[in-house]
Amino acid sequence: MEELLFLSILISFALSMILLPKWIKKCNKTGLLWEDMNKYNHPKNVASSGGIIVVMSFVIAVLIYIAIRTFIFQDSDGITTKIFAMLSIVLILAIVGLVDDLLGWRHGGLSVRFRIFLVFAASIPLVVINAGNHTINLPFLGELSLGLIYPLILVPIGIAGATTTYNFLAGFNGLEAGQGIIILSFLSFVAYVTGNPWLSIVGLCMVASLIAFYVFNKYPAKVFPGDIMTYSVGALIACMAILGNFEKIAVFIFFLYIIETFLKLRGNLKKQSFGLPRKDGSIDMPYNKIYGISHLSIFLLKKIKKKVYEKDAVYLIFIFQIIICLLALLIFKEALFA
Repeated sequence: MEELLFLSILISFALSMILLPKWIKKCNKTGLLWEDMNKYNHPKNVASSGGIIVVMSFVIAVLIYIAIRTFIFQDSDGITTKIFAMLSIVLILAIVGLVDDLLGWRHGGLSVRFRIFLVFAASIPLVVINAGNHTINLPFLGELSLGLIYPLILVPIGIAGATTTYNFLAGFNGLEAGQGIIILSFLSFVAYVTGNPWLSIVGLCMVASLIAFYVFNKYPAKVFPGDIMTYSVGALIACMAILGNFEKIAVFIFFLYIIETFLKLRGNLKKQSFGLPRKDGSIDMPYNKIYGISHLSIFLLKKIKKKVYEKDAVYLIFIFQIIICLLALLIFKEALFA
């Protein structure tokens, strides 16, 4: 009977695989297309905001998971409340991301201040249920209780930080979806081994939807995710870390995004992550300095090969992320398998 719980994962994948071609066809028919900035002359031929299908498939799958737990297993252990709080945050930020997409990145989208305000406001569902563990272990000081500081301050900061920084490392075909697959798969594993199998299944529902999306988003992309997907995935990563009480591990595997943030600040948040496309399909460094992980990837690859292509830069970033996840297994081994 327990295998029924995994049905939601398959449904998430199936829904995305069925609905994404329809979304792509509709966008092409109505002209809802975006420029592919890493292609020469920036052709405007890629379906926009495909993340709406990812989020919708994820939400439906999780609701089915809740239904199975409720009607078949008759669970009433408080987990459902946590799941609905998580879904609320994902949906709120999906709406924020969609509005940002509609306004367009070339026009600045939502103002930075208003966007930050909305992201902090989106954390309210986890705040009101008093989610997470309010104690931390500090060297030499031992266990320290944070009291209301944790739900009122640290939870909103965690949600806002993960949501905004996940959106920074983007702009290449398959990058955002692939990173989401790697990070959420790892966190789902962490959730399982630390005694939170329900959280693991919720995470894998998003992974399944992202895998289907990656099929259409990988080079050459037929659909782009938009902020609606990046905001939602970033929010889910933060929610899983908070509800699973593995914030330290989540921060560690977010190392690339921390570096990305500093590199973006180096360019006053004005330098774009795209490469400089050439007629032969290759890409070069767009600036004399490095203002993002994607630029670093191009820079390193140029040291070992004459021509660098978009998918090369993406695969190297994936390798970086996988290495970070493997290092997390070694560093946090005792905490994970205690």
